Amino acid sequence: MAIMRTMNDENRDIEGVLKKAHTLIEALPYIQKFNGKKIVVKYGGSAMLNDELRYNVIKDVALLKLVGLKPIIVHGGGKEISKWLEKFGKEPEFVNGLRVTDAETLEIAEMVLNRINKDLVSMMEKNGVKAVGISGKDGGMIMCEKKMPDGKDIGMVGNVVGVDDKLLDTLIDNDFVPVICPLGIGKNYETYNINADDAACGVARAIGAEKLVFLTDIEGIYIDPEDKDTLVSEMDLEQALDFIKNGVVGGGMLPKLQNCIEAIQHGVARVHILDGRLPHCLLLEFYTEQGIGTAILKDSLF
Repeated sequence: MAIMRTMNDENRDIEGVLKKAHTLIEALPYIQKFNGKKIVVKYGGSAMLNDELRYNVIKDVALLKLVGLKPIIVHGGGKEISKWLEKFGKEPEFVNGLRVTDAETLEIAEMVLNRINKDLVSMMEKNGVKAVGISGKDGGMIMCEKKMPDGKDIGMVGNVVGVDDKLLDTLIDNDFVPVICPLGIGKNYETYNINADDAACGVARAIGAEKLVFLTDIEGIYIDPEDKDTLVSEMDLEQALDFIKNGVVGGGMLPKLQNCIEAIQHGVARVHILDGRLPHCLLLEFYTEQGIGTAILKDSLF
């Protein structure tokens, strides 16, 4: 026997339903504006280590795809690589934030990154979106040369010198979401480990992405890192350059902001820095008036 519900049902929440409707209406102009646009999401940090957060990120990307965007994921895996190195008795070593990568480290990194890659593909498929996991080696997509920070040889760490977008265009045109792990190939077909931020920036430039999003472990860019009220919601290219020139940012944020600036200078319209630990941060930034995190714009705000 069917159960009849009435308007007096104690579980009925008209106010809550209206809020959901308002949220959908608020999102409409953004859905229209970015329909058919390519976006690159660099996924890394602590959000990759928490199962619930990881699944929320993938659900967000799946929704972006289903409402008309053309997303590409570039993922890292540094914390997981370090964990496996320690299991093999190797102490992780870094120079200027880059992992020192000898032959054994590269082998472990490739193993871990490919496993993460296929896990993310499976999650995407579970959410009803077709995905293909690849590395920058596939199709000679990400070409590299050896990176030498301050002239120091840190092993098989790649500096991105070119990205061939043919494979990406083929996948996108056939309704797949590419999921890329940051491995590249050299002129002699050697494998390079690439910083995931560098890989995402190179991919975004090559495909002419409308947006590049960095999911990180921080809320965004602060004028004063000790004062949470100084979070910068939006800045233009000139302001971002001034932040570096005047020493406002430093540490791990400096290379990230430099990547943002480079992407903007090479045609990406907007770059976002978001806290990947915040559930559904992508949807909040893309489809709400207030947004979260820091957006860096190509054009002046004024």
